Amino acid sequence: MNRRTRYPRIARRMRALLQMLNEAVSHYHELLNDRDLAQSSLKLLDEGLEHAKLIFGGRRLSPYLRPHFVSEDDFTQVVRVCETVWSAIEKVKDAAVSDETLLAELGLTEIERELVKIDPGYRAVSPTARLDSFLTDEAYSFVELNGESPAGIAYGDAAFEIFQQLPVMKRFAETYNVRRFEGRPLMLKVLLDCHEEFLGRKPDRAPQIAIVDLKGMPTQKEFELFREYFESQGCPSIIASPDELEFTSGRLRARDFEIDIVYKRLLVNEYLPIMREQAALLDAYRAGSVCMVNSFRSKIIHKKALFAVLTDARYTPMFTPEEREAISGHVPWTRRVRSGKTDYYGDEISLLEFIDERRDRLVLKPNDDYGGHGIYIGWNTDEIGWDEAIHNALANGDYLVQERVPTARETFPALTPDDTIQFVEQLVDLDPLLFNGKVGSAFTRLSSNELANVTAGGGMVPTFVISEK
Repeated sequence: MNRRTRYPRIARRMRALLQMLNEAVSHYHELLNDRDLAQSSLKLLDEGLEHAKLIFGGRRLSPYLRPHFVSEDDFTQVVRVCETVWSAIEKVKDAAVSDETLLAELGLTEIERELVKIDPGYRAVSPTARLDSFLTDEAYSFVELNGESPAGIAYGDAAFEIFQQLPVMKRFAETYNVRRFEGRPLMLKVLLDCHEEFLGRKPDRAPQIAIVDLKGMPTQKEFELFREYFESQGCPSIIASPDELEFTSGRLRARDFEIDIVYKRLLVNEYLPIMREQAALLDAYRAGSVCMVNSFRSKIIHKKALFAVLTDARYTPMFTPEEREAISGHVPWTRRVRSGKTDYYGDEISLLEFIDERRDRLVLKPNDDYGGHGIYIGWNTDEIGWDEAIHNALANGDYLVQERVPTARETFPALTPDDTIQFVEQLVDLDPLLFNGKVGSAFTRLSSNELANVTAGGGMVPTFVISEK
């Protein structure tokens, strides 16, 4: 969604939307000038965070007293762009499953290629996914896709429930229409739909769900939120680690709990080192005895090199004109770091020379990592540091270079350690959540630095869609 336009009527509409959002934020902040309203909201926020287990790694996950607001018109466009790009991503998956060259281009290792060739029993590559993006006054841009095990769905629901009850939000809703999302029902539907496709029929009883990840993960509280919700909807559920699983007599179990569906929060990178010793999960999956969501096949599109494929002219014929337009307008130019020639918007370039000369507009990032690890931001790096970054990227052998995109910043009322409110400018990362290729929820990550990442120290707030009454 590029907001630049030559058409006066559309330009006036966009200016009006921007003015409405600015006025809405100003109104919310003015409400916080009422000390009693602010303090009662702060008290309820803290109580809600603790009660709802909205804690990540022992700290408040949402240390802010305002949600993120997006206009109805903007969110309609976000949905359109996300779902169009997703249709292109599905085509990459369809081609890659049987194309060793494309799998190599995406950077899959030999063992990862073996895993993605196992049929999960349903068609979707990533029934649940998250597109991390920036929505500014001028553009809407993706930075990466979490297609393997996106966190934040249940956290987002809990945050919506808390913020909706804050006295300041109730006052705000007297002036603006406010719409929230619910992700857990959609996540459960995805699990049940995949299971039904896996069976080829409707199940005879409610399936039993295991939420599987390593022990001691900072997202443990979110697993508990999911387990409570699944059980409230009649689906027996358990949280288990790979070492607690066993595969006997054709059934995957965690102790005496027989498992029909694995809601896999375990990352492939974290499973590979223990896969031989804790093989029950893989054995049951390979035998077709358990429905696993997301499956190992999601690794195809979880690689950040996916964006290199989407933006490479060699693969353009794979996509429809609408998909090409969405990719060119919203997916940043990306390439794997290696010597040789490539194209840059139709021009042939020497990639390493280009990287060396354009650090003010480029980012280097590992193809397969998370939490902000190993990222080099060119415009925050001096010449010597950038030379070292390029050297490290080449030595690693699995790095990407990506063009800088416009980032969004807004002022938020942040909570200080002594529970006072301080207005601070934050980087605003809008994260739409897709369920079987359809946007069904969203939340927003905030950070004071260039990495809007909760693992790297950022926080999150719910995303409310608003319009004037």
